[in-house]
Amino acid sequence: MKIENITLKNKTILVTGSSGFIGSNLVMELLKKQPCVNIIGIDNMNDYYDVSIKEWRLEQIEKVAGEHRNSVWKFIKGNIADKELIDRVFSEYKPAVVVNLAAQAGVRYSITNPDAYIESNIIGFYNILEACRHSYDDGKIGVEHLVYASSSSVYGSNEKVPYSTEDKVDNPVSLYAATKKSNELLAHAYSKLYNIPSTGLRFFTVYGPAGRPDMAYFGFTNKLLEGKIIEIFNYGNCKRDFTYVDDIVEGIKRVMEVAPEKQNGNDGLPIPPYAIYNIGNSKPENLLEFVDILQQELVSAGVLPKDYDFESHKKLVSMQPGDVPITFADTKALEKDFGFKPYTSLRDGLRKFAQWYKEFYKI
Repeated sequence: MKIENITLKNKTILVTGSSGFIGSNLVMELLKKQPCVNIIGIDNMNDYYDVSIKEWRLEQIEKVAGEHRNSVWKFIKGNIADKELIDRVFSEYKPAVVVNLAAQAGVRYSITNPDAYIESNIIGFYNILEACRHSYDDGKIGVEHLVYASSSSVYGSNEKVPYSTEDKVDNPVSLYAATKKSNELLAHAYSKLYNIPSTGLRFFTVYGPAGRPDMAYFGFTNKLLEGKIIEIFNYGNCKRDFTYVDDIVEGIKRVMEVAPEKQNGNDGLPIPPYAIYNIGNSKPENLLEFVDILQQELVSAGVLPKDYDFESHKKLVSMQPGDVPITFADTKALEKDFGFKPYTSLRDGLRKFAQWYKEFYKI
């Protein structure tokens, strides 16, 4: 296992995308478990999906912050593509650790709305990298660790499973995947040129309470409740490595405290202090099995009636553009370096989602 080389106590942590699904859960976990931290959150609160869910997440953060007054929480509404704002935030708050989770997500949306991905995932991430670079100006200590979200989408239609960070990922099948691969390349270049310790995390199909409504489990629930037909792609033969949000957050937390070591090569120039890890459950689930467990837990939670005719509300259809038949994370490196492997079962995770859904929508 790698040894922790960053202490979060009494440090300022910048979390972009802080009202997002993963970001909000990370902020709450840090406030609960990490004493004496100063957390700055940035989010543009866009309407890609229901803003009321983002507002609810922020309310939950405020509650947790109120219960843990030995730490500081500050929220800034803004876009990471706004260079002036990012430079001002870095200048004023001087974050020691940066966790970049702000991004335009979604494979299918990237096919019809590419501008949003270039703005947030390319320009926005470039602004973060530049701010990290200049945090060292005039001999300052600067950013000790940049942790950023990548995605399992970078593996594209890779036929070798499980997906390893050693695999070549040069054939993205969506613009979203291409922007995430670009993030990894940009981070590597900045690590090499400016000695910025950076770690990219390839997330595998994250789900859980207060998740993104564009994700399958959430969209299926909405449609079933409305009596609509749900479409199961690739005739149900797709497999996904579903990863519960608490496991993702635990992985991020551990990675934050272990920055890649700065060292020089034989040429006297920095060896890039750069790393990439998969965070996934390493247990791909067949989509038909997944929707069966989902409907069972929705019935159990009282979201759907006990006599719900599930069979008449599903339809098997062909593969969608940008989709891949399987995602499967090789997490050996994560286990070796951090002693951690996601463990939440799909049934337990979907049960918690169903219970949240019933409460949030007051069913």
